[in-house]
Amino acid sequence: MKKYTHLLFDLDHTLWDYDSNVRDSLTELFTDYNLGSLGNPDFELFFEAFQATNHLLWEQFNKGLIDKDELRAMRFKEVFNRAQLPLSEIPKDLEEQFILRTSSKAKVMDHAFETLDFLKTKYQLHIITNGFNLSQYNKLKSSKLDTYFDLIVTSENSGFRKPDKRIFEHALLHLKAEASHCLMIGDNPLSDIQGAQNAEIDQVYYNPLNTESEVNPTYRIRHLSELIKIL
Repeated sequence: MKKYTHLLFDLDHTLWDYDSNVRDSLTELFTDYNLGSLGNPDFELFFEAFQATNHLLWEQFNKGLIDKDELRAMRFKEVFNRAQLPLSEIPKDLEEQFILRTSSKAKVMDHAFETLDFLKTKYQLHIITNGFNLSQYNKLKSSKLDTYFDLIVTSENSGFRKPDKRIFEHALLHLKAEASHCLMIGDNPLSDIQGAQNAEIDQVYYNPLNTESEVNPTYRIRHLSELIKIL
């Protein structure tokens, strides 16, 4: 076992329960804006349209094909298209409200707090996320995860996006740490695992659904609590 001193965590889907928090905020918005009256009263279809659209847009963002403003401008237009709802009826502040409400949600992944409580006594903990400053800091504060982390690196404050190795090098520079002393923990095989490999940092692939992937990480886990056994 290598002697790690710095643990680098992804945020969304790894510590902060993105899917549950998004579902909760979209449920509120679907009701508050009476979106079911626009021709498709089934929330599940609306949610599925959002999930498919959001996944695609974030893939494009991570690959550098679109930027933050394009992602946010396109998101609900594509959702309404997929859900066969009239684009002319998209509430003007829907995207803004989605960001505000979602980032205020507090649900975290199973075993997040007890695992972080254990690790915080032994390692320096940090965040490396492709999310944007305001929303990511709000998520950390709302969920009470903020007290665990020393350095927060986002795609916005670093100027780079995972899997670009430069976002990891940006963190190492600020930490004055060697790559061999760091371990990246994340759920995304491309941005988190391949990204860390690009920077010669060991990785833990957090894969709670045990989905198939060609990625070859240093470690694999299905539950955050398994980090305690590894470390």
